[in-house]
Parts: sequence; C-alpha cells; structure tokens
Amino acid sequence: MTHGPALTGAGAEPAPHHGGPHGKTIATRLLQGTVLVLLFLLLYAATQAVPRIHEGAGTIAAVGFLLLAGTLMSELVETLGIPHLTGYLLAGIIAGPHVLGLIDHHAVVDLTRANALALSLIALEGGAELKLSIVKNGLKSLTWATLLQSSVVLVVMTGVFFALRPFIPFLSSLGTSAVLGVALLWGVLAITRSPSAALGILSQTRATGPLASFTLTFVMSSDIVVVVLLATCLTIAKPLIEPGGVISLSEFRVLGREILGTVALGSTLGLVLAAYLRFVGKNLILVFLVLGFGLSEVMHYLQYDPLLAFMTAGFVVQNLSRQGEKFLAAIHGTGSVVYVIFFATAGAHLDIPLLRMLWPVALALAGTRALITWGAGRAASHWADDPPSVRTWGWAGLVSQAGLALGMAGNIARSFPSFGEGFRALAIATVALNELFGPILFKFALDRARETSAVPAATRPSMMPAKSEAT
Repeated sequence: MTHGPALTGAGAEPAPHHGGPHGKTIATRLLQGTVLVLLFLLLYAATQAVPRIHEGAGTIAAVGFLLLAGTLMSELVETLGIPHLTGYLLAGIIAGPHVLGLIDHHAVVDLTRANALALSLIALEGGAELKLSIVKNGLKSLTWATLLQSSVVLVVMTGVFFALRPFIPFLSSLGTSAVLGVALLWGVLAITRSPSAALGILSQTRATGPLASFTLTFVMSSDIVVVVLLATCLTIAKPLIEPGGVISLSEFRVLGREILGTVALGSTLGLVLAAYLRFVGKNLILVFLVLGFGLSEVMHYLQYDPLLAFMTAGFVVQNLSRQGEKFLAAIHGTGSVVYVIFFATAGAHLDIPLLRMLWPVALALAGTRALITWGAGRAASHWADDPPSVRTWGWAGLVSQAGLALGMAGNIARSFPSFGEGFRALAIATVALNELFGPILFKFALDRARETSAVPAATRPSMMPAKSEAT
C-alpha cells in the first residue's frame, strides 16, 4: 500500500503532483505496453492450449496475471493523469469473463472470496490513519457533511428513483406504495461511499491537506451511519412493499446490539493487536491472514460488520496505544498488492452486458447522485466554514462506490425476492459507473487543490501530523 497521505495542516503548500513517477521515458512506457500485450497473449495461449486451466491452478494463475497486468496498466494510464485504481479496474475488465474471457467466472468468484483479506487490511489501515486529533479538528465539518450528505442525498435520490419508475422494468408490476418503498431503499444505497477507493487514491497520491483529511474522516466514519439508515429504511419499506407487513421496533434493538457488539469486538481486537505488537511484533503477515480469512468469516456468522470492526480495531491501536506507526508500517509492508488484487478483481466482476443493457437508467441515477452530492457538499462546507479546497472539492471523494453498496444490494435482493434480482442488477450497473469515474474525479480534485505530492513515497511518512502538531 506504499504510503498514505501526510495529513499536515493547510499552511504548507505541497508541490503539485504530475501524474506519476519522474524519469519515465517514452521508451519505458512503450516497453511496459509491450509487456502488457505479451501478458494478455500468453494467458490467451495458455487458455487455448489447456482449457481446464480455469479449474484449480487457474485461480492462482489469475492472481499472478492480475498483479502484473494491473500494475502495468496503472503505469500506462498514469501518463494520462488517471489514478492507478482505474488501471487495475481496466485490467480486470479486459481480462474478465465479459470481454476477453481470459479469467472465467469460477476464478472471479474464488478471487472475490479472497478479497476478505484485502478489505480487512484496508479497514485496519483506515482506522489506524484516523488520529483522534484529526477527528477533533474536523468535527464541525464532519457533522455538517454527515447530516446533509445522508439526509439530502437519501431524500432526493428516493424522489429521482420514483420519478424514473416508467423506465425501470422490474417496477412495472408493483403498485405506487411498493414503488415508493423500493425507491426508499435505493435512496439508502445512494449514500454509501467507498473507503477502499478513497484510501487507494490517498495512498497513491500521498495527498496532504484539508481535502485529504476531510475525505478520510468522512468516508471512514460513514459506515456506521449507512448501517443504521439501512435498518431503519428496511423497517419502513417492508409494510409499503409487502401488504400486511408491520413496523417492528424489535429490529432496532437487534441493530443496536449488532452495532455495540461490532464496536466491542473491534475494540477488543485492537487491544489484542496492540499487545501483540508491543510484546511480540513478529510474523504480522500471518496475523493479517488469520484476521482477513478466519475472523472475517466468524464475524459474518455472528452478523457483525467486519469493515466496522476492523476499522475500530485500527483506531484503537492508533489512539489507545503507542504502536500506531509500527502497525501502519506493517500494513504498508504488504505493498500495493492489496489494492491491485481488490480492484482488478472488481473489474473482472463487472457485468459489461448488463451495464450495456441498463446504462441509460444507471447513467441518470449515477449522474444525479453526483450532482446532489456536489450540492450537499457545497452547502455543508459553507455552514461549517471549511477551507476553500474543501468547499470546492470536498464532494469529489464521496462519489466512488464499491463493495459496501453491492453488499447492501445483495441483502435487499435476498429480503425482497419479488423484485430483488432486478434491483441488484440496476445497482451493479450504477455502482460500476461510480466505481470507474469516482476515483478519477477524486484524484483530479486532489491535483487541482494542490494537495498531491511529488516527493517519492519512500521518503514520506504515513498520514503523520506536522511536528508542531504532534502529541
């Protein structure tokens, strides 16, 4: 994961970032492009010569291929000022089952399961990057942004979805009240953000300043808001969608227990990790593997939110112990592998035929959501008296969506089988657009705000406050 942004104060103006490492000549780029083409040809020849490569060893081959192809693609798109994450996505899309078919559905499913490790590391890093001093300094801004981005986006996107009902096929058999209930669920889906995309862009650009700090704190703290609103809207929507259904307050008690249990488990895990770092501090890669694969499954079984639990654990290690920087260094030691695999797999998983079929409605929903996010962001920044860079670009890091939105769509599909598959299909198409264009927009915003860095990653600390602010 290289290094995260150094969230220093706004006083120092960082050097502008010019889109990639310095000293890379045209010959270097041509060589990278040639190697990338050869990789695709090699995998194509292998799948033709050994058709059963997709089984068993095919998944291992897919991991190696996505690592190499994703890295090379990210280097090439970097020359256009496009973020690395988009390069990873493009490599996965091109090699995936819906374009060239070099990686089949079986391998994609296996890789998606392996993403539990990536998500756990991303959440641990995000929590550990949230120093308490940073959260306190941006509390007013965070409060206004959370209030407006949650309420305004939810209400307006509910209305937009309801207005578009003649163009959404799976709503044709539903009555007005049922459509209103489905629209409410879509409104909740619209307020989800992508912590993985935000952290990936911040890690690549090593951004420093108010915009980077605001985006990090907002995106990483929004998960709990989304969980509460989803449970609330599911409770309200159920009697609208299913005649005879009633609102049950017991579901809110269950939700409260789940959130408290998740935070308690995450806090305990954080203290255990801090103690391990203090007294042992070895074989941390093995510890991360156990957490990513083993503990994630246990949390799912207990109906706890792994993302929130791991984020809480990282926050505890950083703020309630002296092991925060050692912990971050261990996570960064995994390199960029986590992001390459996570987003390349996401690209391979994108259903291109489905996107082609639903793109007009998906584009309308994604575009409206971006517009409302911009408006809510401008209003929140005005009332919070944010710095100019946050007023202008604070909304840009909130457009990306990824795993959390798709997971919510899957839960809604299972809860309402009468329209669930259609809802999930439209969600996949819409999230695909936000996943493709959101990271590009956020990197563009950081560049325009002059918060990205040209200093080599090896010389940069990870989101450390300026020395004058250190505690």
